[in-house]
Amino acid sequence: MENLREVRIKKLKKIILAGISPYPLKGKRDYLISEVIENFDEISSKETEIFLVGRIVLMREHGGLTFLNIEDGSGKIQVLLRKNKIGESGYQFFLDYFDIGDFIQVRGNLIKTKTGEKTLEATDYKLLAKSLRPLPEKWHGLKDVEERYRKRYLDLIFNKEVKQKFILRSKIVKEIRNFLQQKGFLEVETPILQPLYGGARARPFKTFLNALKMDLYLRIAPELYLKRLIVGGFEKVFEIGKCFRNEGIDRFHNPDFTMLEFYWAYADYKDLMKLTEEMFVFVLEKVFGKREIEYQGKKIDFTPPWPRVEFDHLFSKETKVDYDTINKKGLEEIAKKLSVEIEGNLQKFEIAEEIFKKKILPKIWEPTFVIHYPVGFQPLAKCLENNPKRLANFQLVVANMELVNAFSELNDPLEQRKRFEEQERLFTEGFEEAQRIDEDFLEALEYGMPPTAGFGMGIDRLALLLTNSYSLREIILFPTMRKKEEPS
Repeated sequence: MENLREVRIKKLKKIILAGISPYPLKGKRDYLISEVIENFDEISSKETEIFLVGRIVLMREHGGLTFLNIEDGSGKIQVLLRKNKIGESGYQFFLDYFDIGDFIQVRGNLIKTKTGEKTLEATDYKLLAKSLRPLPEKWHGLKDVEERYRKRYLDLIFNKEVKQKFILRSKIVKEIRNFLQQKGFLEVETPILQPLYGGARARPFKTFLNALKMDLYLRIAPELYLKRLIVGGFEKVFEIGKCFRNEGIDRFHNPDFTMLEFYWAYADYKDLMKLTEEMFVFVLEKVFGKREIEYQGKKIDFTPPWPRVEFDHLFSKETKVDYDTINKKGLEEIAKKLSVEIEGNLQKFEIAEEIFKKKILPKIWEPTFVIHYPVGFQPLAKCLENNPKRLANFQLVVANMELVNAFSELNDPLEQRKRFEEQERLFTEGFEEAQRIDEDFLEALEYGMPPTAGFGMGIDRLALLLTNSYSLREIILFPTMRKKEEPS
């Protein structure tokens, strides 16, 4: 590789000595390559020269002819260079100093070869960018998957199905935005750097702001700021943005990830379930033209209504115990019998959550709303009016994944303070993921927040599901990676 790089650097220097800029400001293009391929007969009938641009991905010489394949972001086309058309010196210059991987601009006429291949016959060419490293010959199907993620730019060049996944992801996000805006939601931006993290149970990343000499945290969720906007009079707001959690990495978790959160005044969690069904149908029909997808070899039908299943029903069915009457030690014994590993001094609800994730989630495939979790799971959620031990909440589970977390927001400032104080006590006992007391948010609540429903969904997990990907790394362009060990 290094020898080939040195050869290309020598070519680069000779190109410069010839008075040619190897990296000009821009190229001239009349059509995308895909437009030429689709409208070939119409464009070629005009018998005028056109300009195309792209990367050289294939070169083969036959005497006074050189065939190239060039590729832009839309497609690929063959280019023919003839010595007698380009001129002997220009033709030889191309052979001597141009390589696979270089970006070029080509001017010429459209023709079809004897085999019927759509081709641009060049009358002139221009270098747009000289590549100094040769493209690898054996990238497609590379066994070292981590290398694909580290060098995503090469992955996108060689694996078109990978590129299509990210195009699809972009379309999914676009249609989510379209749906929410059509429903009257306003897109907003809230701070990523926060003086106090909140809105979820997670360990934060901490940093320091030199200008104000203060500690700041990368947000773990936008929730508390979005609810401040509801206090301020906005009735429907949403945000799609990055969040950061200093936690483990696996197929469903990355330290920085994209979150959709929206808040809807004068609505409750039941309204949210209906809206969620409506949003999924809207996105699926816009992106795929249907309501059914395939994930990991199995069908998933998103046609509403989706089942609403009580948390207590699923939990008692799996554990054969009642959550309210069993104590923490008894639940630890249940977890042990179910082969659910419990590390450290977990809270009772954390043990129940581990049982749910390890034993109940794997049994849910079709879209299902799991509703009414015990108090403790969500310190920012309202309780049911007829049952203060259960939350007015739901999680949407699809294909064994938690996809959505939503609830009727707690808007009683005194109760919210009690919940925060309980969380603060847990924090002092070593529960690092506990919520902290946010006095500014509590003050905002004291000015009054209407009944509000709040919704949170990981965009990465949704993209994983809808692109039939196994791991988040497949649908995050540049996932967090372990530092590559230097060769000894």
